[in-house]
Amino acid sequence: MKTLTHLATAVALSTAIAAPAVAAPQTFVVDSTHSFPRFSYSHFGYSTQLSRFDKATGTVVLDKAAGTASVNILIDTKSVNTGSDTFNQHIQGEDFLDTAKYPSATFKSTKVIFAGDKPASIEGLLTLKGITKPVTLTVTSFQAMPHPMMKKDAIGANASTQVKRSDFNMGKYAPYVGDDVTIDIALEAISQ
Repeated sequence: MKTLTHLATAVALSTAIAAPAVAAPQTFVVDSTHSFPRFSYSHFGYSTQLSRFDKATGTVVLDKAAGTASVNILIDTKSVNTGSDTFNQHIQGEDFLDTAKYPSATFKSTKVIFAGDKPASIEGLLTLKGITKPVTLTVTSFQAMPHPMMKKDAIGANASTQVKRSDFNMGKYAPYVGDDVTIDIALEAISQ
């Protein structure tokens, strides 16, 4: 009986040692001081105007071992920053963002596609001005490593997509002011 007990203990220990460690999904909270959704469009063909939103929050859940992830971003549309207070107010009006009725925009992923151990594209639903449309963000860079100052795991990414503002009931002055809008997201997030 003693031999059987030792054998069972040895088998249990060898199984525990040989079993691979199972990585759990890790939740990262958006660092709003280093995360800025930006948008650009043609202004009468003269120039490409670039603006951003100064306040974005959200989470990224990443399981690198399983090759899965999810992204949820909330953008404060009242934080639009064009570089001009007058134009900020203009873009917040009813013809464009209508921030009095729609003070936020959201992006919620439906699928993250990986190339190796890094996300390559993120399919999801973008809601602007109360209208939801599917979009695909192309990830142009991704980094996952311990943050050198915070001493926590961190991730960072840049991603972009293109939408038509008229699809979101913001088409005033098109086509003179470009209907095609490029959205770029610079995102950093810290593990919780």
